[in-house]
This record gives sequence, structure tokens and C-alpha cells, in this order.
Amino acid sequence: MINLLTVIGARPQIIKAAALSRTIDQHFKGRITEHLLHTGQHYDQNMSQVFFDELGIPAPEFNLGVGSGSHGEQTAKMIVGIESVLCQNHFDGIVLYGDTNSTLAGAVAASKLQVPIFHIEAGLRSFNMSMPEEVNRIVCDQLSSILFAPTQTAVDNLRAEGLDRRSKVVKSGDVMYDNCLHFAPMADAKSGILGRLGLKANDYVLATIHRDFNTDDPIRLRSIFEALGVISKMIPVVMPLHPRTKACLQSMNLDASYENIRIIPPASFFEILSLQQHAQVVVTDSGGVQKEAFFLERPCVIIRPETEWVEIVEQGAGIIADANQDRILEAYRTLSGKKVTFPELFGTGRAAQVILKEIEDYFGNND
Repeated sequence: MINLLTVIGARPQIIKAAALSRTIDQHFKGRITEHLLHTGQHYDQNMSQVFFDELGIPAPEFNLGVGSGSHGEQTAKMIVGIESVLCQNHFDGIVLYGDTNSTLAGAVAASKLQVPIFHIEAGLRSFNMSMPEEVNRIVCDQLSSILFAPTQTAVDNLRAEGLDRRSKVVKSGDVMYDNCLHFAPMADAKSGILGRLGLKANDYVLATIHRDFNTDDPIRLRSIFEALGVISKMIPVVMPLHPRTKACLQSMNLDASYENIRIIPPASFFEILSLQQHAQVVVTDSGGVQKEAFFLERPCVIIRPETEWVEIVEQGAGIIADANQDRILEAYRTLSGKKVTFPELFGTGRAAQVILKEIEDYFGNND
């Protein structure tokens, strides 16, 4: 029996973990056991617990409850907590997702104790070292035993850095695609959010803004909201408001300035999935939402200077507009007026099975 510790801490990681947990239960029961550790990086009820409830994930066995803080403070608390759990329990390996501070902390703690690290979403690069996420993903890749790359671009990045000579690189596909295929058909019935908000399919724009380089910069945040304000005069704009964005809008006295934008509380998993799959266009600074929009065949305006999901831009399904009002408006007009295609770039929807079989093979369990 292979005993794995899975570290999660942010909303996207909880959702990604659902694919692996579901696949262990369906196909690897009696061969792999998973234990969940929640760092508490997202501690808001609407940003965390609701996803466990909706996705049917068991309550985490370990919860560090670190809460907010500076990057250094938050990561340090996580390293201490994860190290303690690893020392007090036997785990054959640790599973880490993406590029958050929880990912970095898990990689550092496990590497010091020589616990094998399995990094899901390895090889992503924005090539912007000012982003904390870029630092986190690079460090985790350097320390991992198996690097599960979701796309060929990610594989190429890892090979260019020589990591395939030290660790195993596997083109696994994307676990979020697994989840979209599994959950999208039930999203409308589970959430009913379009009816509650009085929205019509393909007749609104979904916007999500949460990156600190956008929320904490008054010039960038104002420019983004001014662009959304213009768009909202053409078509309804719906924005589930992230706690960080809400606090920044209030501190800048901008929270009442864009009355045409439909502000709603943070959306649950099924609510955001339903909103995404029926939006005319998605406007976001989230890497995960960019992907989900692509999986659900929705074009995306990217409110960042670059993206790690370059395939979406190369395909013409996403346009990088940064926080520039004119570029955001131009990107919206382009995407809302063109036919976009969405080829199978992120695997076949069986990424979790590929990942778990590779982990079995790593430990020599080939039955």
C-alpha cells in the first residue's frame, strides 16, 4: 500500500485534488491511500470549505490554519507545520499542486526529509520572476521526483532546464480538464445561479480579479474597473468578488464607483463553473480560470502582462491585455466578434489515472 500526503491550501488546489481523490477511490482503492493536509492558506468559508462539501472530498486529516500574512511569514509557518506532520507520520510520498506558497512549503519540508515529491502542473513558466508563483513553481520543480507536465509546452520547459536528466518528466494532461468533463454537466442543476441572477446564456461577461499586482496597485485596479465599466454598458458584467479585491476597492473608495458591474459574493465551485460555461467572454487574471474557460470553450481576456498558459494565447482563444483599459476593450471586442476553436491541448480527461499509475510504478507497484 502506497501512503501519500496531499498538500492543499488554495481554492484551485482543492478542486484539482478532487480529480486525484476520485480516481483513487474508483481505480486504486487498496493500492494507494491518500491523506489530505490543508495549510489554511485560504481560510474564508466561501473560498475553501464549500469546495470540500460540493466536490465530495473528505475533510482534511491535518489542518495547519496558517491564515494570512506576508509571503515569508505564511510560508515559514507552513514549512514548520508540514515538517511536523511528515515527522510524526509515515508517508511514502507527497503530492503538490501548482504554484502557491503551500506548494513551496511542501516541497521544502519534504525535500529536507527526503520524502519523494510528485508535482502536478510542473513545467509552467511565465518567465516573470517578480511573480511569487513563478518562484514557487520553479523551486518545486527543482526538488521533485516526478514532474507531471500538463502540456507539451510544459514538457519542453522542463527539458530546456535539464530537469529531465535528474527527475522523471511525464506529460500527464491536466487534472482540471478531468474535473471539467466530470462536473460541467451537473453544474447548472447544482447551482442554479443563472436563474437567481437573471442571466441569459452567452449574454454576459464573467470577470474575476484577485492577483495582488492588480488589486494592490490603484492605477492598475482603476484601469481594469474602468474597462469593465465600459463593457458593462454593452453587456452585463458579473464579478464574484475576491476578499482581497473587495478590501482594496473599499480602501481606494472605488467600491461604489462602478454600479453597472454586477458584484456578487465569492462563487462556489458549481456556481463559477456554471457562470464560466455560459459566459460570452471571460475576463480574468487567474491562471486556473483561463484554463477552465478554454475547457468550457469560452474565449478569455487575460488581465496580466504574460501567462504561463501560452497555448491558450497561441490558439487565439485568449488575448493578453494586461491592466490597460484600451487593450482590455480591444481584446473584448475581438473575442466577442470572432469564432474561436478549442482543440484538445490539455490531454484526454484521464490525467489523474496517468499520474497515479506513474506513482505506482515509481514505488515498483505494477499490479
